[in-house]
Amino acid sequence: MANIIMAIIKYLSIFLIGGYTVVSFRALKRTTKEQKKRCYFTQNLLMYLFMILSFTTIYIKTMADKVIILGGFMIIYFIITINLYRVIYPKVNRMLLNNMCFLINIGFVMLTRISYTRAVKQFIFCVVATAISLVLPWVFGKTKALRKFYYLYGLLGLAMLILVYIIGETTYGAMISLDLGFITLQPSEFVKISFVLFISGILHKNKNFGTIVISAVLGGAHVIVLVLSRDLGSALIYFVAYIFIIYAATGKVVYLIAGLSSGAVAAVIAYNLFSHVQVRVAAWMDPWSIIDDKGYQITQSLFGIGMGGWFGMGLYKGEPTYIPVVDQDFIFSAISEEFGGFFAIFLIMIYLNLFIVFIRVAFRCTDQFYKTTVFGLAVVLGFQVFLTIGGAIKLIPSTGVTLPLISYGGSSIVATILIFAIVQGIYINQVREDVQNGK
Repeated sequence: MANIIMAIIKYLSIFLIGGYTVVSFRALKRTTKEQKKRCYFTQNLLMYLFMILSFTTIYIKTMADKVIILGGFMIIYFIITINLYRVIYPKVNRMLLNNMCFLINIGFVMLTRISYTRAVKQFIFCVVATAISLVLPWVFGKTKALRKFYYLYGLLGLAMLILVYIIGETTYGAMISLDLGFITLQPSEFVKISFVLFISGILHKNKNFGTIVISAVLGGAHVIVLVLSRDLGSALIYFVAYIFIIYAATGKVVYLIAGLSSGAVAAVIAYNLFSHVQVRVAAWMDPWSIIDDKGYQITQSLFGIGMGGWFGMGLYKGEPTYIPVVDQDFIFSAISEEFGGFFAIFLIMIYLNLFIVFIRVAFRCTDQFYKTTVFGLAVVLGFQVFLTIGGAIKLIPSTGVTLPLISYGGSSIVATILIFAIVQGIYINQVREDVQNGK
């Protein structure tokens, strides 16, 4: 009987995320408040059902009361988060809020299945980040003076990366973290935010060639320090974000072409200089010939995705833990194995929906600093999703970055939730201005 229940839940999970995806895109086209409210209500309902069914499966398999307790706390967390945002900020972007919660929901389910201890840690990080995020919309909605401190953002961010390079701890060949004793911090996750604020701030003041050169020097310094630290995934995200922010702010294609060309040259140089890069490229090109060594991780990822098929094997029916670092870099493979290809495609569509919402917020902004900031953060998140999923399915070499809001990682999830809070603040401020101007 238990196996029958778990099988039914497996198919229902695909139906629920499919329904959530359809409703999310329908909500983008709805024009009346009532239509949108129905869509948002449906999103929340589907999210709670997915979580209840998933934790039911986990409980059936483990028979551990602590799973039910954790699931209950998580549901309470979502209820409080969604309603607090709605009460404190009546003009909150419900689509951004719902998508954020649903993705965190999927992450909770997968992490609880893979490692209960890590799921608890992730939950604590989420609660802390959410508490902080409730203040940020007010800060970014009220304090326009923030744009004046762009050099501070740039210099502080660079200083943090240099500190990691000097005294940071090495993880999987890259110096990415600082051990503070009571917690391990990955500064590059937070510097993504200060980096975007720096570029947006300096371009808000002036867009002439001299300003572009200054931004390129300081922005390039961020990337170079990350490369020296062998944090190549983050370096690539920073680089791509810089190029597209410059292009969006100036509208000059020459900057885009020059940036992409220099990036291609830099990739060739990095390949020849770092054995770390050579290993990942070799594993990408032909992992099967080195399956027992350098290609083990990616081949296990592909095996897992293949075994999952379209409908998945079901929670606890697969072997995602065979993939090294599965709860971080390769959690998409675990999702594909146990929830299936259809579920994975719907997940990608939710990220696409999220990217569209970010871009729509950016276009709605009349303030250039806010517009560029939201666009830059959209590129950061969108490109990170591409790198993570692309590496898992062997579309590109693995870069060692996490899947936003789903992968395990305290710094990653805290920084991502703060990004959402910043965009919410900018959106709320713009809606308020539109109302004042009679739009």
